[in-house]
Formats: sequence, C-alpha cells, structure tokens
Amino acid sequence: MPDFRNRRIPFRCSVTALVLALSCAAAAQTCFDSGDMDVPTRTALETSAKRYFDMAARGDAAALKQNSIASLASDFSGVETAVKDNQANFSGAQATPRPPYLLKVESSAPLQRAEFLCGVFGRSGQTANSAEFVIPNLPPGNYGIVILDLSATKGSHTVSFVLEQQGPDWKVGGFYVKESQIGGHDAKWFADKARAFQAKGQNRNAWFYYLEARQLAVPVPFMYTQMTDKLFDESESLRPADLPHDSTTIDLAADGKIYKLTTIFPLAVGDDLDLIVKYDSPDVSNTAKTFQENKTVIQALIAKFPEFRDAFDGVVARAVEPSGHDYGSLLPMKEIK
Repeated sequence: MPDFRNRRIPFRCSVTALVLALSCAAAAQTCFDSGDMDVPTRTALETSAKRYFDMAARGDAAALKQNSIASLASDFSGVETAVKDNQANFSGAQATPRPPYLLKVESSAPLQRAEFLCGVFGRSGQTANSAEFVIPNLPPGNYGIVILDLSATKGSHTVSFVLEQQGPDWKVGGFYVKESQIGGHDAKWFADKARAFQAKGQNRNAWFYYLEARQLAVPVPFMYTQMTDKLFDESESLRPADLPHDSTTIDLAADGKIYKLTTIFPLAVGDDLDLIVKYDSPDVSNTAKTFQENKTVIQALIAKFPEFRDAFDGVVARAVEPSGHDYGSLLPMKEIK
C-alpha cells in the first residue's frame, strides 16, 4: 500500500471533460463518485467506514488493526496514536458520511502517479462538485475513500478512511483524523487573511496563510478541489525566495555564526498557529547549549522578518543532527525580543 502523504505535482486542466475521461481510461485509472457507483458498493463503503469509526470511538485499535490490509497492519503505530489522541473528539460523536468515491486501478503493475478525476471537469479545470486524488505507487485494485463529518465534538473534525477491496470485504488502508478549523477559523478565513497580508505587502505571511488555507480545505492531503486549485494559483507567485523550500536551504547570520535553515512551515498547536523553523546542527546532546542556539535562531529570524509577529502566536526552532535526532524550543511571540 502506498504512502498517501504525497506532495502534489500541480495539475492544470485546459481541455474538455471528454478528453480528460479518455485520458484517464488510457492510464487505467478511473474514479466513480457517489452518483456513478452502484447502490450495493456505495452502501458497503459507507457501512464499512462507520463500522471502523465505531471501533476507533471505542478505542479498539486492535480491532482496527485486524481489519486493515497487511502493509498497514505491519506498521500500525501511527493509527494507534491517532485513535488514542482523539478519544475526546470521538466520544459521543455522530459520524455522518459524505458521498464516497470509488477509485479503480486496472494495470499489471503499480502506477507511479495515479491521478483520479472525480465528477465533472470543465475547460478551466475543476468545478464546484469535482475532486482530484493524486496517489503515488498505487497497486492495481479497487479503493474507496469515505469521509465522515463528526458532530458533538470539540471543534470541527473529519475522519477519513481509505479502504481497499479484498474479496467481498473493504479493509482499512489509510486512517486520517483532521481538524477543519484552527482557533475557530476555517479555510476561507485563512484565505481571506492571506489576501489581507498580501495587500499590506506581507507576502511571506500571505504565503504561509495560503498554505494553511489549502491544508484546512480538504480532509486528506492527497485530495484537491476547485478551492485548493484556486488557492494554489493565487499563492504560487508569492513563494518566498528568501526562505527555505524543497531542498533549498537559507543561511541566517546570528551572534557571529551562520545557521543553515532547512525548512519553515506553519503548525497548529491547539488554538495557536506557530511557525516552525528547522536548522542543521552537528550535535544536540548538550541541551542547554542547543536551547540557547534555538533562542538565537528564533530572535534572529524575527529580527530579519518582523512581519511574522502579525501572523503567528509563537516560533519553534528545532536543531537537527545529521542522524535526524533533533531538539526543539518554543518561544511565544510576546517573549521574543
């Protein structure tokens, strides 16, 4: 089973829905939305997802594991952690399924990049009711995607299942729990704030808020909609050249040293939105020394880009050894001098 946490290769559509459909058929990848699939299949997908959610709501990770495909069951710790961490959200919640999707791969080998176009696409790409799924290294088979909206929980949440058909059964191949809001704010709010930052010339803040809006707009990271495509188009010209991205690093001078920043991204922590910055470090074993270096990096970053004070509640610096071991420190924004 592939890792569904893929990064997107941007898709742009400028042809008719008919040509798109023929293209997908040639690539042996087909999507059926709820209106296209037969009633027994739709019912089986929804029933299976609700049954698996009931297991998660009871905290019965063992039962979920027994009903998972082999590759997920062999590395199940992430699902177990998600089930445990979300018991307060699951308890007493009613799970209402959205119309499911059925993805079919007819091929003799896994598809390096399986792309499923679901619903009606137009000359300009996605429409209000369409969706796109992009999944790497997907083996031949039938897959269902069922998204459940939870009611009576703290905040707004979705639980999504990727199901793989094995004989008459639909087994769990992926499990995602997602907050739909941060501090009571949804994707539209973050998109509006991004545009406001852009209007003030704070393009770095705008870029990060567009990223957060796109992340909140979909329940799984390999799904794209008309909204996420629009946000992508709006934000791409704002990508900061003076911040690290992909494999590009940035040097930050502070206290007579050069710190090599490897990545910067926003992260929701409770109701706060923090900025995470990672940098290379030869050794983090001396935690007192590393804490001071983290503090130095945070202060230098905010001194260089003071606009971040308007957008984030705090900054987390993580020093990362070549082995991948790291040590992080958080400074609330009001404490950064």
